[in-house]
Amino acid sequence: MSANKPLSQLNVLRFSGVQMRTFHITWMTFFVCFFGWFGIAPLMPAIRADLGLTKPQVGNTIIAAVSATIFARLIIGKLCDSWGPRKTYTALLLIGSLPVMLVGLAHDYTSFLLFRLAIGVIGASFVITQFHTSSMFAPNIKGTANAVAGGWGNLGGGITQLAMPLIMATIIGFGFVKADAWRLAMIVPGLMMLVMAFVYWKYTKDTPAGNYDEINRDTNAKSTVPFWQACADVRVWALAIAYACCFGMEITFDGVAALYFFDNFHMEETEAGFWAMLFGFMNIFARAVGGIVADKIGKKYGMRGKGIMLASMLLLEGCGILLFAQAGNLTMAIVSMLTFAMFLKMANGGTYAIVPFINPKAVGVISGVVGAGGNVGGMLMGFLFKSQSITYGQAFMYIGGIVAAVGLLLFLVNFGRTVTIEKTETELQTA
Repeated sequence: MSANKPLSQLNVLRFSGVQMRTFHITWMTFFVCFFGWFGIAPLMPAIRADLGLTKPQVGNTIIAAVSATIFARLIIGKLCDSWGPRKTYTALLLIGSLPVMLVGLAHDYTSFLLFRLAIGVIGASFVITQFHTSSMFAPNIKGTANAVAGGWGNLGGGITQLAMPLIMATIIGFGFVKADAWRLAMIVPGLMMLVMAFVYWKYTKDTPAGNYDEINRDTNAKSTVPFWQACADVRVWALAIAYACCFGMEITFDGVAALYFFDNFHMEETEAGFWAMLFGFMNIFARAVGGIVADKIGKKYGMRGKGIMLASMLLLEGCGILLFAQAGNLTMAIVSMLTFAMFLKMANGGTYAIVPFINPKAVGVISGVVGAGGNVGGMLMGFLFKSQSITYGQAFMYIGGIVAAVGLLLFLVNFGRTVTIEKTETELQTA
């Protein structure tokens, strides 16, 4: 295959060539973004004590962390289509690093809430990663490539659950009090984002053929469609709702897991962070498995088969969350958490194995809308966790039931009614 064409194979041990170099840089950048986005979550026991936050206030900060991402993802998706992923990602990293490093200046609930809102913009990094990966790989391997890049990037949201408490503990070891240590700890992910901004700008390209500024922009402009035209397809909204149930639950759980284990099982921050990390650590393979399975099913059964696979994963995820909600001890909680995590992350991978094929000329827009759907789900779930009258266990019960119901409804959606992988591949080659 030509060096300036999308790859038809994914060899993760390969680092040469613009396609694989971009693949590895984009998932590592995504990892750093998620590390910074959720770096606050495992420090919340210390922050809650330092700022005197109530349960509703903690819930509001969780909602804020995912709310800004909704609008950011919609904007970022369109910018990817027009600016290109290289410029868009570099700008997001530079802007997003500021609230991450400066959140330590917050000394009351209001200022902390505003910083959490600003940090939420970083979540739009996901859209760029999926867009950029889609442009580097051929249709037969897009689902797998997107799932691996997304999964390894999402891993940052899990690693940070243990890493940030350890960073805070190290700072305390140098003589700082906990109230200062959490503030200084947040400078670390901000600096990591600045480093990746330089790397992304210098070593990636918008497409295998070059940057948007270097290739024929007239051809590129003709390949895009208006926002509302791209969103007129009901399948886009079905995927957005599906993603609200899987990724929405993922970011919600990333935000509350450490506090849940800290409060329910009376642990230290580092121990609670370790168990919360296991949930995110599943991304090292689970999301990739979802993409790989979806690609294999798609090759044999088309887009309709991919849709059935996604619906099945959501149904099983919902059942797993219901089991987690009723876990009476730590062992049962961990086993049920890992069970629903597997199906959840496979559903994440399965969703974005479908997204690039809905409308190949509007991948950025549709990626943004579906990605924003995930954050809408996270925001709505956040309201359950801020309620004084609803326990965390009850909140998980409600979420599990809703996710299972959506999974059942998704069986009715025919994602392959006008698009097949073979047809899309031909369209992409002739566009």
